[in-house]
Amino acid sequence: MENDSLTDKLKKAKDRFKSILEKNKNRKTPERFAILEEIYLNQTHFDAESLYIKMKQNSYRVSRATIYNTLDILVECDLVMRHQFGNNKTLYEKSYGFPEHHHIVCEQCGYIREFTDERLNGIVEDAAQLPNNEINRTALNIYTSCLDQDCVNLH
Repeated sequence: MENDSLTDKLKKAKDRFKSILEKNKNRKTPERFAILEEIYLNQTHFDAESLYIKMKQNSYRVSRATIYNTLDILVECDLVMRHQFGNNKTLYEKSYGFPEHHHIVCEQCGYIREFTDERLNGIVEDAAQLPNNEINRTALNIYTSCLDQDCVNLH
């Protein structure tokens, strides 16, 4: 699915979301699908409050509770990943159909860069060989400080 266009990924994510909502007997509201679309078409790493503000700016009638509840469902469905990068702030990012990656986080300005490294795949493969072990996902966060004194203004 890595080579799919963003709109293809969104369609597949919507189909998966609909299927899971039906299976769990959750309501399939237009607001929930609008939240999913906003995340998949426009957001990188985001927090719930910035998503709420963006939805309001785009004239969607959603409550904060709807945002938080929908994010919880999206995380459960593996459509969105939840992150804690050590700043007591929960961030989210789209995940379904996107390659697994890792993060470099500036502790000064909060800037997040994503990266992949094939060498890590070997480590994960070795870990998968351990007895009584099944790897569901991996995460590596590297915390740095930008070397530029003005790092907040660089990003």
